[in-house]
Amino acid sequence: MNPITSPLATGLKAAASATALAALTVFTLPGAAHAEKVLRIGMTAADVPRTLGQPDQGFEGNRFTGIPLYDSLTEWDLSKNNGPSLLIPGLATEWKVDAKDKTKWIFKLRPGVTFHDGSPFNADAVVWNVNKVLDKSARQFDPSQVGVTVSRMPTLRAARKIDDLTVELTTSEPDSFLPYNLTNLFMASPAQWEKKFAAVPASVTEPVERAKQAWVAFAADASGTGPFRMTRFVPRERLELARNAHYWDGKRLPKIDKVVMLPMPEANARTAALLSGQVDWIEAPAPDAIAQIKSRGFEVYANQQPHVWPWQLSFAPGSPWLDKRVRQAANLCVNRSGLKTLLGGYMADATGIVEPGNPWWGNPSFHIKYDPAAARKLMQEAGYTAAKPVKVKVQVSASGSGQMQPLPMNEYIQQNLKECFFDVDFDVVEWNTLFTNWRIGAKDASAHGANAINVSFAAMDPFFAMVRFVSTKTQPPVSNNWGFFGNAEFDKLIETARTSFDAKGRDTALARLHARIVEEAPFVLIAHDVGPRAISKKVKGVVQPQSWFIDLATMSMD
Repeated sequence: MNPITSPLATGLKAAASATALAALTVFTLPGAAHAEKVLRIGMTAADVPRTLGQPDQGFEGNRFTGIPLYDSLTEWDLSKNNGPSLLIPGLATEWKVDAKDKTKWIFKLRPGVTFHDGSPFNADAVVWNVNKVLDKSARQFDPSQVGVTVSRMPTLRAARKIDDLTVELTTSEPDSFLPYNLTNLFMASPAQWEKKFAAVPASVTEPVERAKQAWVAFAADASGTGPFRMTRFVPRERLELARNAHYWDGKRLPKIDKVVMLPMPEANARTAALLSGQVDWIEAPAPDAIAQIKSRGFEVYANQQPHVWPWQLSFAPGSPWLDKRVRQAANLCVNRSGLKTLLGGYMADATGIVEPGNPWWGNPSFHIKYDPAAARKLMQEAGYTAAKPVKVKVQVSASGSGQMQPLPMNEYIQQNLKECFFDVDFDVVEWNTLFTNWRIGAKDASAHGANAINVSFAAMDPFFAMVRFVSTKTQPPVSNNWGFFGNAEFDKLIETARTSFDAKGRDTALARLHARIVEEAPFVLIAHDVGPRAISKKVKGVVQPQSWFIDLATMSMD
């Protein structure tokens, strides 16, 4: 057994970490600016997520540098905490698929919207932003943004202006999931980028290098249409935003003057920063500090959300997970109740990617639960015993967006699985490296011999929840089918769902797909995140939706 070093074992370092952090977290407001309302947030990311329009750092990037700075054509409703977050209009006011050609979509755009630099948002801007990640011949094409964007909307192929407020989007095949996918395409200002491009030194003549330098300059002086605008950016240290007084949505016109975002990947350092008053808000507080946090007057928010914490398994030749009995045994050997206790109650058991009551559930015949005796029986049938365990290696991170408390959680699962004849080893890598490796696949050298990977994911839309993990069309490098799972049966189920343009028919098809995923077990499904975050009571109007995202724009501060 090769245990990982848990961050809970590094608590003695927290005070020193907090002291070192003080120089980064103190926000001085000169002169009369003391009256400004400033919200300071400690993120789990090790670096500030990219600010150039398509964030990295997983969905923590979308949460903190995507949604506040930018808008997308379609968006998630984050205004309530007592129901699922649904798709709503964003920069597009309406959309429909062409009845005669279901690869064509017409999007009507919101009038009167401007970017932070004052330039207009229109159909030309939409086409420009689609081409920045799809058209290699476009001057603004940026390979660095492709991986985190195209894998989330794999069928989008082109955009065409019809008039200033109408755009046509074309997909490679009929795809009813497209409106969901477009929540991940953020609209950056073409005018601001052109300004940065023009400022690239004339000595840089190679087009790709000129574009790269323009995007680097844009990232340091970004311009979107979102409720906040960038005022200061220091890589690996901080991002500062100010309210956009000209934001188009009056219901989301910010009441907080400034937001300061600080990368703090270590849970105990985040907790120490909160308790010492250096920040007002932390993501994923250390579980063993929850009682102390509450006793000091902070509010701890949590809510059920469509967000899965799994092991995704490899189906590459030689993988120990090729035997379904081994896959099902692992699902039966995790004591989720004990894991929930370890996390102070801040998780929900996973019995599927979605849970009973969801229209995509489908009532699978295999039931994920804690049954180690049944797990051992399956393992013995597969030829494994305590004297002859199966060796598995899992690539994990020490922190990261939605990763909850990955080191102590994985150590706990390691001990569980030992009782069912699994010998588990770990390869611990930095979160953004893990996220990049997730798109490269189990067959690549970046896997370091791992036959499973621990990357959490949001399950809000059909593509994100299921399709990208089980379609033969989404195997690396296209999308996140890291383990190369898939066959003709699953491809047919996906095609039926993708080409169902009425909600009821689509839900029925997705339910069949979900049931088969649970039965075939390409994952060890372990937990659903509930998004615990600790926030000062000075912060008012906090709505923790049933979503991986949260809206800073509607909050206020005393």
